[in-house]
Parts: sequence; C-alpha cells; structure tokens
Amino acid sequence: MVDGVTITKRGPRAFEEEMDGAGDEGRFPLAGDPAPPRQPIRATPFSWVDPKALPPRRWLYGRHYIRQYATATIAPGGLGKTSLALVEAVAMATGRSLLGAEPRKRLRVWYWNGEDPQDEVQRRIAAVCVHYDIGREELEGRLFLDSGRNTPIVIAQRVGDHTQVQRPVVADFVSEIRSKQIDVTIIDPFVSCHDVPENDNGAIDKVTKAWAGIAGQTNSAVELVHHVRKASAGQAGYSVDDARGGSALIGAVRSARVLNVMSTEEASNAGVPGEQRGLYFRVDNGKSNMQPPQDRAVWRQLVNVGLGNGDDEDPEDLIGVVTEWTMPGLFDDIDVGHLRRVQAAIAAGSWAENAQADCWAGYAVAEVLGVDATDKAEVSRIKRILGTWIKNGALKVVREHDKRAGRDKPMVVIGARV
Repeated sequence: MVDGVTITKRGPRAFEEEMDGAGDEGRFPLAGDPAPPRQPIRATPFSWVDPKALPPRRWLYGRHYIRQYATATIAPGGLGKTSLALVEAVAMATGRSLLGAEPRKRLRVWYWNGEDPQDEVQRRIAAVCVHYDIGREELEGRLFLDSGRNTPIVIAQRVGDHTQVQRPVVADFVSEIRSKQIDVTIIDPFVSCHDVPENDNGAIDKVTKAWAGIAGQTNSAVELVHHVRKASAGQAGYSVDDARGGSALIGAVRSARVLNVMSTEEASNAGVPGEQRGLYFRVDNGKSNMQPPQDRAVWRQLVNVGLGNGDDEDPEDLIGVVTEWTMPGLFDDIDVGHLRRVQAAIAAGSWAENAQADCWAGYAVAEVLGVDATDKAEVSRIKRILGTWIKNGALKVVREHDKRAGRDKPMVVIGARV
C-alpha cells in the first residue's frame, strides 16, 4: 500500500489485459490492432461527496513532483537542468532538504539519462554526495540510475503515418516501477525517449500521455526534462511556451517549470560579477494549474565540486552541483534607523537626483550605509533604494534653481519624516 493506494504486482500479460479496458491514458493502441468493441457514451450523474472525504493531492517534493501525473522541466542546454534533477533525486531518496524543499518522506527515485554514459551519471551523483556529505547507506536501495547507452528507451515511434506507442515498453516500466516500489521516475531528456517528430503535436501528445498513463497506473510521479527551442532575436528569457517541438507536451503535463540564466541586470542588482552570472539560474513555474503561483523567484547556484579522483595523467574531475541560493533583498540590511540618518543628511545639504552630479543624493545614502559609491553594483543598488524611498514619499524630487548652471535642476529633498 502506497499513500493509501494498494499496489498489486502483475505480469506483463495481466497489465495488457488491464490496459484493454482502460481509458485514454491506460490503453495504448498499436498500428494494426483490431478495433475494440465500441462502448456507448453515457453521462455520469453527479454524486455529492463530502469535501473532507476527498483524498488530497499527493505532492512528493516541493509543488512540482506529484503522484499520478507527468510533470516537465524546460531549460536551455548547459544551464543546469540535469544537475538540478540529480540533486532533487538525491534529496528525495535521502529525505533531506538539500534545496530548501522538504521531501514528503524518503522516496525511491529512478533517474534515466538518455545522453550520458553510466559512468558520467555516476560522477554527477558522486559530486552531489561529496558536496552534501551523503553516505552510500542513504542512497543504496532508494536511488536507481540508468543510461540510454545501456538501457535505451523508445516509448513511441513513427510507423508510416501513425504514431505507435510501444506497449511492451510501457508494460516493462509499469512492472519495474511496481516491483521496485519507485515513487518518482525522471526521464532526461524527453527527446531521447521516443522516435516521433518533435513538431507533431498529435505524436507528442501520445508520448506525453503514455508517460502520464504510467504515472497513473503506478501511483507514482514521472518527470520529463526537456529543451527549449532556439531563442529569437532579442529574446530576453524563456517561458514554458518555448519548449522545443509541439506544444502538446506542456498541455499534457500537470506542472511545468522553466529555468532561466541570471540576466545582466539581475547580476548587477545582486552584486554578482558579470563573468559568473552563468552559474546562477531562476526556476519559475510556468503552469501552476494545481497550485497557487509563486510569490517570489526561486534561485539556484552551480558550484564546482572536485571528486578527488586525479592521477598522474589527469587532474581530478570538477562537477557542477546545484545548491540553494537566495537573491539578496534590496533592504535586507537596511532598517528605519538608516532611513532617518539619510533624511538628516539630505536635509543638511543640497543633493541632486542625477547620478552624474558631484552632489548626487546617492553619495549621502552610501555614506550612511557604509558602501562604495564608485562600485557599479552598489551604484545600481543605491539607485533602486533612492527610487523606492522617493516612491513611498520618504524622499521627494523638486526643481530648484542652480545659479552656476543658470537653470532649474531636479534635487532630492526629504519628504515625510519617519
């Protein structure tokens, strides 16, 4: 029994018989199958159910992995989606809160990588264990790893003009998930698990629903890791709608999130050197139809971890591991006392709004906060602090006559005292 649902082990034949009577997400017809007897369509009368008697949604990790559904993570290549999936897999298997989300309980996780060899997947897991100080006893029996090079998966393929879902592959997955009592299966990347045209919405819909059917049949979660399409000219970031190929993938999953690298502006605001911003990315839920929207961005950072496996010929491997990271808040280290001192400094002098002026109001702010007003990151932050205080009325901008320039200039003066 898993979360109140009884799981009965069946052989492949029993599973096929079960699918023959199932709905769209359970029955996977093959080309050449005889047409099943047509069942009459009947409307089911509504029957009142006490809301308290309805089982809650079975979230497994964060508000993304959920039993009986397929979910998706969309990201550009090389950003960190595989690293994120592996740290989350280890977090679920160990029951540890490695990235801030508390696993519901210790879970069994099956991770399949369709691109990398088995030893590369092992290196990545080893780096996660080194960084988070995880021992073998925490993972053995709870984490399952496979490579597409050793265990290829083709859950559907194109045969003539038809998309053919491979029922034996589906049956194998259902049997293995039930046998190993696996809670979460991660398919990375989605494109490697099928052989149908990516831009064929009908085909992608069948593939995605095949995975959703597996999740439903096994009362488990299936995560699909997918690439974004090539960015258009001037595109600043990605949404889930930028998933490569047909849009049916996003339509068929119940939670879809997108990863975006830290922008130049965000790096400046956070004080992150420009050459390091590629190590930071944000995670946004782009399809939250089963949960309330996020109230703030979730950020992650990639750190290099050495495996200590160097020898006389080669240096040790350095592997990127995803860690929790929080974007610094604009007023994290500022309180009302700082604002009062800034107001006093502004009232005692003459301060321009223009940051290029020798008497820029930002210098008064920098003096009070004890920061370097010549540092680009600090200048950007000071501008935003001033903008906030002007917007809320603690400071205000007025036009005053500058005798030296012979014209009026916008100057910063105090507003409502605090």
